[in-house]
Amino acid sequence: MSNHLHIIANTNEPFLLKDTIRDFKKFTANKIVDQIRNEPESRKEWMLKLFEEEAELSTRNKNYKFWQVGNHAIELFSEKFVWDKINYIHNNPVEAGFVKQAHEWIYSSATNYQEMESIIDIERIPQRLITY
Repeated sequence: MSNHLHIIANTNEPFLLKDTIRDFKKFTANKIVDQIRNEPESRKEWMLKLFEEEAELSTRNKNYKFWQVGNHAIELFSEKFVWDKINYIHNNPVEAGFVKQAHEWIYSSATNYQEMESIIDIERIPQRLITY
């Protein structure tokens, strides 16, 4: 999506999901800001200025603030619920009118589930027979 992302994530003991999400956000923010600073990007100046201004309002961020605070974590408590969420995620760009079919969204794992070429690498969740 243009202003947010959906992920399905899991952690194993002794790691905590909140720490994994924090580390993901820190790592990706650094990579994205570095790429904006170092690549030819026509929007570079106003984007970096915006990220700097947001960092000034933050006690956690020193130079740039890329991600919004918080996340909307939902516990996936059953296989059916997991697949409901996967289908929701895949359908999100379709519902937003960006594409006609889920696999057309370049950043979607829908291509992985249809065994098509993809720019992202995921671990697919196997779909078993689910009784509804």
